[in-house]
Amino acid sequence: MTFTPDDLMYRPGLMNGERVLITGGGTGLGKVMAEACLMLGAEVYICGRRGNILEDTAKELMAAHPDSPGKVVGIACDIRVPEAIKDMVDTIWADGGALTGLVNNAAGNFISRTEDLSPRGFDAIANIVFRGSFFVTLECGKRWIAEGKKASVISILTTWVWNGGPFTVPSAMSKAGLNVMTQSLAVEWGPKGIRFNAIAPGPFPTEGMSARLNPGQQQSAYENMSGNPMNRVGEMAELANLAVYLLSKGSEYVNGQTIAIDGGQYNASGGNFSRMTEWGDDQWQAVKDMIKTTNEKDRAQRTV
Repeated sequence: MTFTPDDLMYRPGLMNGERVLITGGGTGLGKVMAEACLMLGAEVYICGRRGNILEDTAKELMAAHPDSPGKVVGIACDIRVPEAIKDMVDTIWADGGALTGLVNNAAGNFISRTEDLSPRGFDAIANIVFRGSFFVTLECGKRWIAEGKKASVISILTTWVWNGGPFTVPSAMSKAGLNVMTQSLAVEWGPKGIRFNAIAPGPFPTEGMSARLNPGQQQSAYENMSGNPMNRVGEMAELANLAVYLLSKGSEYVNGQTIAIDGGQYNASGGNFSRMTEWGDDQWQAVKDMIKTTNEKDRAQRTV
């Protein structure tokens, strides 16, 4: 999607001079947040494993907002590899100095019965969401501390961190770890001017999320939202507005918080996949086959 100024609730130029890294920023929610930051004047770096997607996204967003004093730069990086993270952050610092914001958005997820998971399947999620997000945070954090710089870090989580994630156990475990990281570093690094907060989105349908969490029913899964108190899915501008708030100087007293943006769905129904306890072997096999096809398409586009 492309935003217009009316979609965002902030004055133009709010993020002039800000420098933000968004992991997994080439698609989905990462792309949404990148566009919002660009519109408000920030220099935005987006990273991921699919270099062609990053390049296309950067060009698309810059073309859509030619009057912004900011920019979008794509950097291919596999955040599962600490050495690759260091190289990426070296490149960013050399391109204009310290970041002022980091959004840990990169993720991997798929539904599966836990007894069907392989070590490789578990690692595919944990190495990105848990380990990768920590190593990106640490690499930036050490530099901020050494240079005496202030910064804001946001991690994109889920409401499952509060009540568990049946059939998404690797993701729930990993994001729960980031929730604890948020709470811990808010105290440890808060006195240094480095804030930590997190966002727990409810249903904000994206192509990647739908293909792995609602395979075969991507559209229909969101047509009936009667279980949500607001009776709808989230609008991308709503999430972007919250992310901008937490990144901006106007929220400097907000620290150590995880904020749900789900229309109250967590309060109403728990917001997880517990309904899938009713599924049988045939349904799970069909889901596995569809997710495998999606993964093969993604692998064909990766450059790192």
